Amino acid sequence: MAVKSAYISRKLTKGEKANLTNSGFSAEEELHAYREMLLIRRFEEKAGQLYGMGFIGGFCHLYIGQEAVVVGMQMAQKEGDQVITSYRDHGHMLACGMDPKGVMAELTGRRGGLSKGKGGSMHMFSREKQFFGGHGIVGAQVPLGAGLAFANKYRGNDHVAVTYFGDGAANQGQVYETFNMASIWKLPCIFIIENNRYAMGTAASRSTAMAEQLGARGAAFGIPFEQVDGMDVRAVRDAGDRAVEHCRSGEGPYILEMMTYRYRGHSMSDPAKYRSKEEVQKMREEHDPIEQVKARILTGKLATEDDLKKIDAEIRAEVTEAAEFAQNDPEPDVSELYTDIYVNA
Repeated sequence: MAVKSAYISRKLTKGEKANLTNSGFSAEEELHAYREMLLIRRFEEKAGQLYGMGFIGGFCHLYIGQEAVVVGMQMAQKEGDQVITSYRDHGHMLACGMDPKGVMAELTGRRGGLSKGKGGSMHMFSREKQFFGGHGIVGAQVPLGAGLAFANKYRGNDHVAVTYFGDGAANQGQVYETFNMASIWKLPCIFIIENNRYAMGTAASRSTAMAEQLGARGAAFGIPFEQVDGMDVRAVRDAGDRAVEHCRSGEGPYILEMMTYRYRGHSMSDPAKYRSKEEVQKMREEHDPIEQVKARILTGKLATEDDLKKIDAEIRAEVTEAAEFAQNDPEPDVSELYTDIYVNA
């Protein structure tokens, strides 16, 4: 997937330049990326089925097509780094290592859900996995991500807050207030714009100035920016490595604009008539993140076709088990309405 040249406010080393074009994964990394992305894909497919059957209520935003972004970034992070994102959040949860049963049970509003059935698709958390939400208000998670980064700096650790938002949220004023503050205070925050080209049902090219380079807006605040092929997990991991190193070294925030694509509508209620079937099919055939890894695995003889079918079967069984749990787990007691409202601090 071709991307336009990126603005970077510092010169890259020769090694970094080489990584931009000659990045490579080990056999272990290729298989890890394949499994993690496939888990997200199969989970989201099952979530879509459960929504259609009426087991999931409210809104449900699927991550199908964008799997390489969160998997590649997670490969660049270390334990203790925080993640916060918007309402298209199931993939981020799974990449962080959250239990598929708990995620699916939260989607169906059950007691075993990660927010005890009270958060639903858009609002679940895991302090254990350093995942600070899903957030339903467009762009609201961006200043919260900077807050996480501020806490890291205040405590004197070297953790990084990875803050995701979409191309639609990139037009929110609070995003730029946050950029300004993060730059002034040199906060260890990686701002990730998941540019899937459509803010709900409107093409970014019709609604957004400089839609081809949203991350370049950070230049006004002195924040370095890279535009990344978000359909290639290797490119994501490489860019993530640079961004993480920049933040850990005390140089302040970093912006990564991931050029990606969602195959489904904005939410399950979106028929996606604003784009052609041919456009979606072309992306699936030429840029699918999972198929790219699969092709490399088979070409490099890192695994056989039967090996990959076995991995798929294992993941399907795991997702089916999560779905069965989510359908049969009891609903939360009414008394749960009055818990977790205030925190004793």
